[in-house]
Amino acid sequence: MSERKVLNKYYPPDFDPSKIPKLKLPKDRQYVVRLMAPFNMRCKTCGEYIYKGKKFNARKETVQNESYLGLPIFRFYIKCTRCLAEITFKTDPENTDYTMEHGATRNFQAEKLLEEEEKRVQKEREDEELNNPMKVLENRTKDSKLEMEVLENLQELKDLNQRQAHVDFEAMLRQHRLSEEERQRQEQEEDERETAALVEESRKRRLLEDSDSEEDTTPTQPQTALRPNPTAILDETPKAKRKAESWERSVGTLGSRPPLSGLVVKKTDLDTSVQRGRAPPLPGAMKNGQAAGPAPQTPGTSSLSQLGVYSDSEDSSGSN
Repeated sequence: MSERKVLNKYYPPDFDPSKIPKLKLPKDRQYVVRLMAPFNMRCKTCGEYIYKGKKFNARKETVQNESYLGLPIFRFYIKCTRCLAEITFKTDPENTDYTMEHGATRNFQAEKLLEEEEKRVQKEREDEELNNPMKVLENRTKDSKLEMEVLENLQELKDLNQRQAHVDFEAMLRQHRLSEEERQRQEQEEDERETAALVEESRKRRLLEDSDSEEDTTPTQPQTALRPNPTAILDETPKAKRKAESWERSVGTLGSRPPLSGLVVKKTDLDTSVQRGRAPPLPGAMKNGQAAGPAPQTPGTSSLSQLGVYSDSEDSSGSN
């Protein structure tokens, strides 16, 4: 079985390579190559921007009758991505760059233009110095003056750096950081105080609303007038009897001597009479030889005074 990849080819014994016809190609033959745009450009037809690095399928050819130190110069043909207009540029071995021919304008070449301008000025100066010796002296004077100004500026920068060398930048940054922390802490404390005040105010408002709602929901009950208990006299009777007995033991029975009964005036009756604006009963006041009847009961008299009045009336009636 033969090899899949054959490295050696068979040449017959009568092979003559000079008999092989040669293909004659034109010198300006074009090749299709894949390249990227070497610089930023703008199409003159539609104004489309073509940025550096954009890939194209370009046609390449050798420029006739142009070379630089024996190096050939190549021309490339590309088409605009928008209007398909033809754009051409060629190599520039002298400046290691590319030059635009037609179809577009090169953008963002300010640095290149500046370099070209500097070269032009330098060339003009050299030409003047060759033909005019006084111009050489003037240029040297200007150069020396410019050099002195540069040295003065450099000395000023050195002095400024020495003055700033004593400044502690770390301390400045530390102080700034501390001031920032203090300001943030004060702002946080102020926010906390405001929050606490708002919470306290809302709590008071809620308590006030709750109290108002409770007052509205619970109706006020009218207070009932205190009425005397009808059976209270029964509870006070034993106490009144004990007081009467102690009075009789100390003074005596008022009913045994009717004339003396009028001399004793109950303090309760006297006080009640004075409060009512009446005159107290006169001692010994009788009608038809009998003692005066029991005085009408006043609302302010106690059960003891009523008991004394009743006992006097019974004794006087018994003596008669």
